[in-house]
Amino acid sequence: MKIRIKGNSIRYRLTKSDVNTLGEKGYVEERTDFGAQTLVYALQRRKSGGMAAVLDNNEITLYISDAMVSELTTTDKVGFDCNDGPLFLLLEKDFTCLDNVAEDQSDNYPNPLIQPTFVGP
Repeated sequence: MKIRIKGNSIRYRLTKSDVNTLGEKGYVEERTDFGAQTLVYALQRRKSGGMAAVLDNNEITLYISDAMVSELTTTDKVGFDCNDGPLFLLLEKDFTCLDNVAEDQSDNYPNPLIQPTFVGP
């Protein structure tokens, strides 16, 4: 899972494993160690309601409903977005990049913009 923060916008991007863990356990998190402090960013399922984000004690938690988790894990739904007060929130499946990058993308979803290669007879 990765996050991108710009101004009042927070984007969470989930790998296949992240989506599976969210579906099975209802919670997934990552940690970034800054030495003396650690930033935790998490995604947590809740019974109902829309998306909402909370920052507390160096932890950003994005809450999404059971219905959203179910749709994310059982359909081709790519993600969800909403405005939570001044924040714009976006949650999406992480696709492989169209260009070459150094990061491991083996757990990302296939990019729908990549055309399959035809291998003829």
